[in-house]
Amino acid sequence: MTEQFDLLVVGGGINGVGIARDAAGRGLSVCLCERDDLAAHTSSASTKLIHGGLRYLEQYEFALVGKALAEREVLLRAAPHIIWPLRFVLPHQSHLRPAWMIRLGLFLYDNLGRGRRTLPGSRRVALKHHESGPPLRDEFVTGFVYSDAWVQDARLVVLNAMDAMERGATIFTHTKCLSASRDADGWTAQLESAHGEVSTIRAKALVNATGPWAVQFLDQVAKVGHDHSLRLVKGSHIVVPRLFEHQHAYIFQQPDRRIVFAIPYEHDFTLIGTTDLDYRSDPSAPHIDEDETRYLCDAVNRYFKRNIAPSDVVWSYSGVRPLLDDEEGNASEVTRDYLLELDQQGAPLLNVFGGKLTTYRRLAEEAMDRLAPLFPNASEAWTSKGHPLPGGERRDVDTLQRELQSAHPWLPEMLAWRLVHSYGSRTMRILGQARSLQDLGERFGADLYQAEVDYLRALEWVVDAKDVLWRRSKLGLRFKPEEVARLTAYLADAPPRRASFT
Repeated sequence: MTEQFDLLVVGGGINGVGIARDAAGRGLSVCLCERDDLAAHTSSASTKLIHGGLRYLEQYEFALVGKALAEREVLLRAAPHIIWPLRFVLPHQSHLRPAWMIRLGLFLYDNLGRGRRTLPGSRRVALKHHESGPPLRDEFVTGFVYSDAWVQDARLVVLNAMDAMERGATIFTHTKCLSASRDADGWTAQLESAHGEVSTIRAKALVNATGPWAVQFLDQVAKVGHDHSLRLVKGSHIVVPRLFEHQHAYIFQQPDRRIVFAIPYEHDFTLIGTTDLDYRSDPSAPHIDEDETRYLCDAVNRYFKRNIAPSDVVWSYSGVRPLLDDEEGNASEVTRDYLLELDQQGAPLLNVFGGKLTTYRRLAEEAMDRLAPLFPNASEAWTSKGHPLPGGERRDVDTLQRELQSAHPWLPEMLAWRLVHSYGSRTMRILGQARSLQDLGERFGADLYQAEVDYLRALEWVVDAKDVLWRRSKLGLRFKPEEVARLTAYLADAPPRRASFT
């Protein structure tokens, strides 16, 4: 039997799930398929920031920066449990950029995108009197502090998929789109599950949101002619034991005029990144190389008193950004903006090229605004109006945590913090009627208990240990090999019923 949908979205990264959510909220019937896990590639390999991109001002990308800064405010309201403010410190080096240029850039950054609404503005600080100063080398006297936001990137993807599903969308993970062909009335697609089962669906319109594979999808799956090319750029990050105690992040200028971030990460670590290198290998399996690791170590060693070496790296990850090929010579200066192309040579095909994490909601809204005339019964745009993502209904996350611990005094503070900053108001669905840690079931490692794993399998499309440890959380940083093996064995059993958690 062939299932019928208004819209088929291929690709379960941030752009694909954002479009699926927007479309489902407008009343369309939506199917999304992703050949791997949600956020398995680029969308879980970011620097994990919701930001305008301060450095893009030097490239005169004022429209992109303004758009991203406006989105920063929308997303802070929609998902306060997984997105929160973060202050950045930029130590000044006059030979790289003069102070007046930095002050001007920060003034623009404070006021583009309809201006700041919730975050404190930028200011100049004397580093010897500021908490961010002690870890820095003594030569750094002046710094500039400004605001952006932190995001748990893979969870942002999952929550958009959950919201789409709760609004009626069908989400298939580990499902490959084998072929897609169109006629005057719509698209016929063949989908193959991880178990080799092939099904056929029909859709009135198709969205190609396959990220680094967008051109390959057109060539090999949809077999549609085009004149587009993507420039694939690899960005790599390293994680080291915590280099400073405070909660500010740093943005470090480099001699090559690039910038590198050093960000508090998972309480006990520091995240350092990113690189920008042209990439021509398989986007499915990028890895950091020795030169990138050394570059990132050298980047922070120029600023911190305490130096690090490649041997200090406890984890690294790389992602491939699919950027519009604007023939810019320097990979770090290729535009991070996006292009939406609506092909109506037959049934509608919307291609998504480029983009960045911060602007995904705006991209999705624009995508559906382009497609909406094809669906007369579709309702108007809605995602900018304060609708929270699942778990984001409570804006005051600190109060939510205090209430949770008051009701569950046996819950360790750090576990309560992690649960609230992952699941927000839905944490109670995990805890259920538990009255002790023992009631949460088997402890697999770190602070991961069976109740949470069961919730993830039932509601968040978890299949294997990597899904749990490196995307739904970052507990992989704290797991021992034997603990990973135990979790893997548990996940091999039949998943719990969805109804147990709704």
